[in-house]
Amino acid sequence: MTVNVRWLWWLGGLLLLAWLLNALSPILMPFAIASVLAYMGDPLADRLEARGVGRTMSVVLVFSGLSLFSLLMFLITLPLLLDQMQLLVQRLYALVGWLQETALPGLRGFLDLPEQAQPIDTAKEAISKHWDAAGGIFVYVWQKISGSSVAVMTWVANITLIPVVTFYLLRDWDVMMAAIRKLLPRSHEALYVDIARQCDEILGAFARGQFLVMLSLGAIYTVGLFILGLDLALVLGLAAGLASIVPYLGFIVGIAASGLAAYFQFDLSWQLLGVAVVFGIGQLLESLYLTPSLVGDKIGLHPVMVIFAILAGGQLFGFLGILLALPVASVMKVMAGYLHDAYLRSEWYQEGGEIPLVLEDEDED
Repeated sequence: MTVNVRWLWWLGGLLLLAWLLNALSPILMPFAIASVLAYMGDPLADRLEARGVGRTMSVVLVFSGLSLFSLLMFLITLPLLLDQMQLLVQRLYALVGWLQETALPGLRGFLDLPEQAQPIDTAKEAISKHWDAAGGIFVYVWQKISGSSVAVMTWVANITLIPVVTFYLLRDWDVMMAAIRKLLPRSHEALYVDIARQCDEILGAFARGQFLVMLSLGAIYTVGLFILGLDLALVLGLAAGLASIVPYLGFIVGIAASGLAAYFQFDLSWQLLGVAVVFGIGQLLESLYLTPSLVGDKIGLHPVMVIFAILAGGQLFGFLGILLALPVASVMKVMAGYLHDAYLRSEWYQEGGEIPLVLEDEDED
């Protein structure tokens, strides 16, 4: 098989894989989530196993701990989140009214603009229609979901599958990795193992480290805003923590939204300065402690790359694409690094020769 035919086979395989992911995306969701959870929990199970605990018992302990933590967080935050989402709708309605009655008339007078139909009216009517009538975001979403018995059954089945699949993947994770390694071509095993190691470093830093950074920042922001007395502390804190998946985005979104919420709740007062202090402390802790200790310098994904990967994954494969976007981007970054090195070593780059289409191990140079 020539080099060109080999690359055509690889291209065909990638296209087939993309088609399968798109076709099976409705049923792949629980398996993708379970794979992410198993990947994140495997180091904990390995540490327990290294201390003499059996693999199955290690998995049971890790799985039970994660399940208990998730259940407690759900029971604690759900009632508060429901109340604050209702309050958020009311504040959005008030914000639209303020824009219509105060901000836009003043801006129109300052710029000497003519009177015209207000798009704000449409937004205000939409909020009133879809939120007040439904009784809140969760009630509204639940009504949409419960409108179809098939959708409800599918949703329940997916939720039930996630912990089951996670347990078995976590238990057999090392066995699966060893089996995959045995399938690698012997002549290039060292190269593929090195690629896998670098991908694991990047994915591990992001999936485990960045997740802990997001969780920590969300807790810091929520507690700080709660101390200030902000009614929407939980919603705004969690949103800022989740937005921290992109460096500085959580800080920018959080301080802007929280500052606006503080202004409407307290008017011009010391709480506005308090919001800046809370997010300043969070950003300082992230830069000096959280990111260096939890993520380190292994992530290597540019913020623009993170944003593009998430948007592209969502556009191509929906929520499944969002889950797989960053792992795929990490692998592509590692592969791009090897292709870059191969290009710099090639005769075509150095002497105008041919570009090597097959990567070679460093030991063979």
